[in-house]
Amino acid sequence: MLPTVSRGPHSSLVENMAMPLAMNTMPMTSAYPTDPIKRTQQPIVTGTSVLGIKYKDGVMLAADTLASYGSLARFKDVTRIKTIGESTLIGAGGEMSDFQTIMEMMEELDRQDLNADDGYRRTPEELFAFLRANMYHRRNKFDPLWNAVVMAGYSNGKPFLGTCDLIGTAYEENIIATGFGSYLAIPILRRRWKPDLEEGEARALLEDCLRVLFYRDCRAINKINIAKATEEGVTVSEPYVIDTNWNLAAFCVPKADMDTDGSW
Repeated sequence: MLPTVSRGPHSSLVENMAMPLAMNTMPMTSAYPTDPIKRTQQPIVTGTSVLGIKYKDGVMLAADTLASYGSLARFKDVTRIKTIGESTLIGAGGEMSDFQTIMEMMEELDRQDLNADDGYRRTPEELFAFLRANMYHRRNKFDPLWNAVVMAGYSNGKPFLGTCDLIGTAYEENIIATGFGSYLAIPILRRRWKPDLEEGEARALLEDCLRVLFYRDCRAINKINIAKATEEGVTVSEPYVIDTNWNLAAFCVPKADMDTDGSW
């Protein structure tokens, strides 16, 4: 129980002295050495699938432009494919703030190359090795960068395409899809991909995959970016909308009416 406080000329001072410690403690700020360690517990603003394929003249990435706040389609004009230097592309799904952290690391590497002024720029393979090591390192600290990243590029006369996830699992392939794309887009890519795809065929294939993802993935939209890395360099398209068709029977007819036995 608190002591009785007299109401004299110094009553406010006496009240403060008698105040419980929990009420009279200054709030902690980041300036205090006892500030708690913060770790990523769950993603907040997220992007969905990123697709990548090699084709005749290089490598191509594709992703939509939605960043969801939980189940809310909050940010609809987010470019999730970026360029690094003159020969590398990087695209990511997952937590968008963690993707910004990855981009800061990659841009710092590119600045180091520019500041050295010796004519050398890191290749896509070297940047990918750096990313893989950092993702695995952060996983081991139980502070992962909550992303599934696809890196692509073209150097020394050959295309490169690889992916790495939040626990450091990494590999290279001719076709890659993250997120829901690993379930819905990979079968389409495996059926239609071939090494000598022309650029137009590669773009049409990626658009078809993103269209299916828009139909089936609740965190996708039909506004997309497509990027390519070739011998001439790297480019990322302006966002554009792909056409959709909602008159398909699977969208219009109840499941029970599809067949007499209730099957599709």
